[in-house]
Amino acid sequence: MESAPDPSAAPARTGRTAALSPSRAADFMRCPLLYRFRVIDRLPEKPSAAATRGTVVHAVLERLFDAPAAERTPARAQGLLPGEWEKLLAARPELAELFLGEDGAHDPERLAGWLAEAGRLVERWFTLEDPTRLEPAERELYVETVLPDVGEAGLTLRGIVDRVDVAPSGDVRIVDYKTGKAPGPQYRAEPLFQMKFYALVMWRTGGRVPRRLQLVYLGSGDVLTYDPVEAELLAVERKLRALWEAISLATETGDWRPRPTKLCGWCDHRARCPEFGGTPPPYPLPLPAQRPAGEDGPAAPAEDGQGRMDTV
Repeated sequence: MESAPDPSAAPARTGRTAALSPSRAADFMRCPLLYRFRVIDRLPEKPSAAATRGTVVHAVLERLFDAPAAERTPARAQGLLPGEWEKLLAARPELAELFLGEDGAHDPERLAGWLAEAGRLVERWFTLEDPTRLEPAERELYVETVLPDVGEAGLTLRGIVDRVDVAPSGDVRIVDYKTGKAPGPQYRAEPLFQMKFYALVMWRTGGRVPRRLQLVYLGSGDVLTYDPVEAELLAVERKLRALWEAISLATETGDWRPRPTKLCGWCDHRARCPEFGGTPPPYPLPLPAQRPAGEDGPAAPAEDGQGRMDTV
């Protein structure tokens, strides 16, 4: 999963509710130093063609349900692609650099190839689900709940769910689109953690454990499902509490240790990482020895909800 740094994910001030999304929780579990770079330092990252394509594809799949059921066709979905790309480009003009040629000029062939690949992902979706038989209860649903007794004002859990389906019985299905390929069984813990995170938030806000979690992998044409139970969601809640304690401790001490993995080769911050001979920027928060007398120290960093750029 690729993540774009959230410009609003700044260190919290005392008394402000701390917050955590699945993306940033995954960052810390994968590499505490990566979390620091994205949330504390807010270092910029290069635009990614794959993540940007994921954003556009997600927008198409969301907008398609605006049409009557009979009109939710592959042709209509394909027709939405250019417009959704133009909307995203207008909001983020820097994405144009993804489609520059060696001479620095716009390369229409590169853009056309990228849009064609997005079109193939959209077309594959129709082999996995039938939108003419679906009436989502929610699309791009922002969810939020607060875990009490965490820090001074509780820990806010929040995120954006791609789609929520509700059966006549009231059973809830949470659906998440992935534009990459399905991971092997040994690598499914992270995407399942994300889905259980959403299930926990929806259970705490709605009082009912979602019946099914569904991951739709457009890159490989796989659909993975999982049926959570209450005990699992309680375990996720305990894990998030412990995770926030670790994040708070690292925030206060400035001890953000790197955790090398095979994913390091794709990290934008490799040059700053001590594991590869780099030096992180000066820590922007006051450490205990630097605090003015009488100050309790910095609260744990607030972290805003995830953008669509991290859905790949």
